[in-house]
Amino acid sequence: SPGQRISGSRRRTEPRGRVAPERYPNRDSKPPAPTPADCAGREGPRTAEHEAPGRARFPSHIMIRFILLQNRQGRTRLAKYYVPFTDAEKHKVEHEVHRMVSNRDQKFTNFVDYQNGKIIYRRYAGLYFSLCVDSTDNELVCLEIIHLFVEILDHYFGNVRELDLVYNFHKVFVITDELVLSGELQESSKKVILDRLGILERIE
Repeated sequence: SPGQRISGSRRRTEPRGRVAPERYPNRDSKPPAPTPADCAGREGPRTAEHEAPGRARFPSHIMIRFILLQNRQGRTRLAKYYVPFTDAEKHKVEHEVHRMVSNRDQKFTNFVDYQNGKIIYRRYAGLYFSLCVDSTDNELVCLEIIHLFVEILDHYFGNVRELDLVYNFHKVFVITDELVLSGELQESSKKVILDRLGILERIE
């Protein structure tokens, strides 16, 4: 109706039905500046324009201690550590993680307590993808991070195989760094990561 409030502003209806803006007693006066309290919560809904294409929503506080890619025989195809370990400790960690995930019954969950954290793993064909995170981190989010990693590898190499990881290990490390940096999720959009990898390919 002509006299209805529009977007929270006060308006009055003139005799002929025209909607006129609110008048102030003094023509030189201006409406008071909004306070921080008035502006709170006025950012408005986020639209698709605010998000990168294909970007998943992951909590930013997931802390990854290390990433391991191992085959069924226990050979490590990728090891990325984000906390300090000695060479002897790394060898021990890789042996223990493989023993836990390879011997675990499929009817159990993909979460295993390990030291003061936990191992989140998924098996794809003959490879085990394992993350070590804090004990309070969300397991399902970690599983999605692993799946995103596999999707990027599969798209980049085209039906990725274990030999791709062996002969192109330097590229696998680059992909890993595009996804995870300093133990935190760096980018959650598969398209953004693949675009960056394409740029690096052209530079080389």
